[in-house]
Amino acid sequence: MKVTIHKLFGYLLDTAGDAPPECVLGLSLSAPPRLREFMADLDPDLPLDWNGASFQGLPALRDRVIAATGLAGLCTADDVLITAGAAEANYLCFRQILNTGDEIVTDSPGWPQAGVMARAIGARLVTVKRHEADGWRIDLDSLSRAVTDKTRLIFLSNPNNPTGALMDAATLARIVQIADRVGAWLVVDEVYAGLEWQGPRAPSIAGLYPRGITTGSVSKALGLQGLRTGWMICRDRHMLMDGVILRENSSEIMNILGEHIAAIALGAERLAPALARARAEGAAGLAMLNRFIADQPRLSWVPPQAGLIGLARLSGEAAEPFARRLLAPPWRTFLLPGSAFDEPAHIRLGVGGGGAVRLEEGLRRLAACLAT
Repeated sequence: MKVTIHKLFGYLLDTAGDAPPECVLGLSLSAPPRLREFMADLDPDLPLDWNGASFQGLPALRDRVIAATGLAGLCTADDVLITAGAAEANYLCFRQILNTGDEIVTDSPGWPQAGVMARAIGARLVTVKRHEADGWRIDLDSLSRAVTDKTRLIFLSNPNNPTGALMDAATLARIVQIADRVGAWLVVDEVYAGLEWQGPRAPSIAGLYPRGITTGSVSKALGLQGLRTGWMICRDRHMLMDGVILRENSSEIMNILGEHIAAIALGAERLAPALARARAEGAAGLAMLNRFIADQPRLSWVPPQAGLIGLARLSGEAAEPFARRLLAPPWRTFLLPGSAFDEPAHIRLGVGGGGAVRLEEGLRRLAACLAT
């Protein structure tokens, strides 16, 4: 079946034009570093072919992925497949696990890729609603009722996109029990992990459950989205090797330059300072955003527990018309309407992107638009 576009990407395509926005309120990644920061650690004689060592990805990079995700002692580099971002890792999971007529359970609001792929494959999509009044926490009783003997896959993101809600170790342990009850695969997208504001980083699902698959990338906390370097981690060797075979028919092999830069970025001597810098910048931006929302009578929100984005409730106007009005002159400021996540009364706000997004100016323009 043909893959159909989801609302989020449709809105991005529809609003992309010749005149880019002057301010952006809602980028979900940390300020991107520059290539010059990695040049001293790159070999100028590096062949720009595949790594020559493994179709699973550069061994040094896979070792560092295990360390960065807290899976040392639970998983090994042999349990890692390097992919073209977390999106490809998720894609490989959907395509391998789901067949026509299978059930997939996911959350809403959540990352819409699950719905797109379920429809393309002909699987039945079952959604578990997250509620703002509950702090956007996942309702474990509702999840348990949604999972049946027909459930083949449970897909969640942690931290959640777009709310920033965080599932802790106890919650994940309960979800493992729910999945194991019916033998379902459990995929947890951790692309936003590393910027936790309330509590520690949650344990990765690949270390908690034999049919657990962790996906992630260097895109968000490290701001390296342009590398398109991510991973899937799974202790099931057959699942991982099937991913290698499926990837052979899509991106085929990883780009060697991206692999090497990602390995440098995930090295212990670089990772800790980079995360500390991203956390400091993110915390300052979110403090500013919290103050702004508190001063706006038309806005309210549950601050994200992790990551750089959250959903703010907008009163007096549907979110998508408002977002389009804000994008037009004189404000020329971009944000995502909550309709992209089936929350038409909300807008997605965030503080990522560094100085290039002009956060303070964007908030001034947002305030002016809200006042009209």
